[in-house]
Amino acid sequence: MEVAQLLISGVSQGCVYGLIALGFVLIYKATEMVNFAQGDIMMFGAYVAFTVINIMGMPFVVGVAVTFGAMMLLGMTLERTLLRPMIGEPPFAVLMLTIGLGFLFRAVAGAVWGNEPRSIDTPYAGQTLELGGVIIGIENLAIIGGTAVLCGLLFLFFRYTNLGIAMQAASQNQLAAFYVGIPVKRVFSLVWGLSAAIAAAAGVLVAPVSLIEPLMGFVGIKAFAAAIVGGFGSLPGAIVGGLIIGIAEQMVGYFLPPGSADVSAFVILLAMLFLRPEGIFATLQQKKV
Repeated sequence: MEVAQLLISGVSQGCVYGLIALGFVLIYKATEMVNFAQGDIMMFGAYVAFTVINIMGMPFVVGVAVTFGAMMLLGMTLERTLLRPMIGEPPFAVLMLTIGLGFLFRAVAGAVWGNEPRSIDTPYAGQTLELGGVIIGIENLAIIGGTAVLCGLLFLFFRYTNLGIAMQAASQNQLAAFYVGIPVKRVFSLVWGLSAAIAAAAGVLVAPVSLIEPLMGFVGIKAFAAAIVGGFGSLPGAIVGGLIIGIAEQMVGYFLPPGSADVSAFVILLAMLFLRPEGIFATLQQKKV
């Protein structure tokens, strides 16, 4: 029973890591930039949802839709105003810019909403379900179900829509995509918007479980590890890597001494870098010079 409980908790936590890792992978595949502010964008999205649902009183579903739209607009604005001028600059400069963005988001969140933990009013808050003697929080099921639905929608989007296909083409070969008429810059902007919306989804899903506070974005470090474990270029790998780290954390925290769970993600990351540096799903290709 306890193992089953840990497994469900690990899967739900891994889904959160996986969703944030999806944002890392989407941006990297399209622009070859690594956005280390992805976790803080998740935090900011959770606060936006708290504002429109708890403070403004919007129905939960409507508030979530408004949050997604606002965060997509924010992601596109960041790309247009801050990241696009950095194209061609050294990767270290882009890295420092995104780290600085993370500090900015945390400062703004603390100034606007304060440092007191918050929670989003959800229709399923506090509800549980018992299956075979295992008590499961509906919040955990919502995280798992929401992640599954979101991954399904992304699959359909990239497989069957012209915009999704254009995004894939631009991520594989920017110059060829430009020559066939794809507006590459606009596609990059949409990728940043989509990754911000996905991060907001992670924030909304995890808020009833871990609460919202300005430092919750540091979970993005573990999500980055998940992206590397899965293969830093594979969308399915991001989810798989997140699940591996989420389940490992729960199991290690139960069977090993206190504090072991916090470092388990990085132990897995180091082991993967030694054994299979390209990750579980190796999709990155070396460029010829």
